[in-house]
Amino acid sequence: MRYCRIKDVMTREVVRVEGETPFKQVALLLSDNGISGLPVVDDEEKVVGVISATDLLQRQAQQVEGHGRRHVRRPRLTRSARTAAAKARATTADHLMSRPAITATSDDYVTEAAQLMRNHRVERLPVVDDMGRLVGIVTRGDLLRVFLRTDEDIRREVTRRVAQGLDVPRYVVDVGIDAGVVTLRGHLERRDDVELAARIAGHVDGVVAVTNQLTHRPNSARPRSVLEPSSHM
Repeated sequence: MRYCRIKDVMTREVVRVEGETPFKQVALLLSDNGISGLPVVDDEEKVVGVISATDLLQRQAQQVEGHGRRHVRRPRLTRSARTAAAKARATTADHLMSRPAITATSDDYVTEAAQLMRNHRVERLPVVDDMGRLVGIVTRGDLLRVFLRTDEDIRREVTRRVAQGLDVPRYVVDVGIDAGVVTLRGHLERRDDVELAARIAGHVDGVVAVTNQLTHRPNSARPRSVLEPSSHM
């Protein structure tokens, strides 16, 4: 997934709210559009926070926890518990949202977006321009789309990239593929080229794994400086 950029998979028409948007309006937007979260922007369209359906559910959770327990001594609240309690009392987007927003740019790689989502435990990233203004949104589902490419489409790209990276005719390396698993066959001059071919194939969007069956001439491990192919979807 190295070469695909966020701009190739992001949604450009984004449902968004401003800080003063009422709680009920936020809930309606999420429900009517079938989404589980949205960005909050200021009057310059700069992203200032993100709201998820979980943020809205804090109110119901708080009501259930508090029902019939007014005289129960409560433990000292942690920082996360205090944040949840504040969201349970929120009446506008400004108090519902999580801030600062974790964002990405359209030229970031999908791998970078995936790392951000994993590290920050979020399911969506607002996409911003160099001024911090909202230009799109990317979700986990969008990132998974790279694995929906057909085997034939992947095979053609692997063939092209390997030939370019090794500076050899395309027929030199035979590329087979089944359910995203690429198999490389053929005979190359250098052991380094065999390893490089596998690395290049593994970086193509949609490749699940690479089985390297390439062979090379004995005692041919001379180092060679070859750049990997540039990014072109």
